[in-house]
Amino acid sequence: MDITPEMITGLILAGGRGSRMGGVDKGLQNHQGMSLAMHALLRLSPQVGSVMVNANRNLGAYESMGVPVWPDALPDYPGPLAGLLTGLERCETPYLVTVPCDTPNFPLDLVARLGAALQADDAEIAMAAAQEDGTLRTQPVFCLVKSELLESLMRYMHSGQRKIDRWTAMHRCVVVEFDDSAAFFNANTLAELQQLQSRPQG
Repeated sequence: MDITPEMITGLILAGGRGSRMGGVDKGLQNHQGMSLAMHALLRLSPQVGSVMVNANRNLGAYESMGVPVWPDALPDYPGPLAGLLTGLERCETPYLVTVPCDTPNFPLDLVARLGAALQADDAEIAMAAAQEDGTLRTQPVFCLVKSELLESLMRYMHSGQRKIDRWTAMHRCVVVEFDDSAAFFNANTLAELQQLQSRPQG
């Protein structure tokens, strides 16, 4: 049976400190007239059955986007895995897909291709990747995971570990290569945000 959009919950990761951007809330930074997180929401929504946001501050601003907003259960901004854990705890579908809030041009067929690869390889996690300077670079925050991995991730996080690639390596993981590396360009700094403004919309 194919993995249909209705079987997937989308999670926008907007829970970081934004430390490389001077501590601002990255997801709420303006990009071409609306927030980065709103760009992510509009791009992800048609690809999945429902969407939620993981954020740790300015919750009202995210709630105004019309989707559920959940903060990390763990304190002190422990990173994207904490966001994934929050998403899996709240997910009511068999699959969860994550995208970060600072990459507004991710592929329009991201979820469909991750789902097809997950199924074809009988994998538990499907992760995006793209060529960068001649090297295939994985994008672990663009991943589709089976919701049943909740217990595994909970054990991993409660053991004090935080590295996303170490956890994904514990499971059957398939890497899906996308042709357009620019689609994964993310704004980590104000300079990168300015660079993003000058790029054409994907």
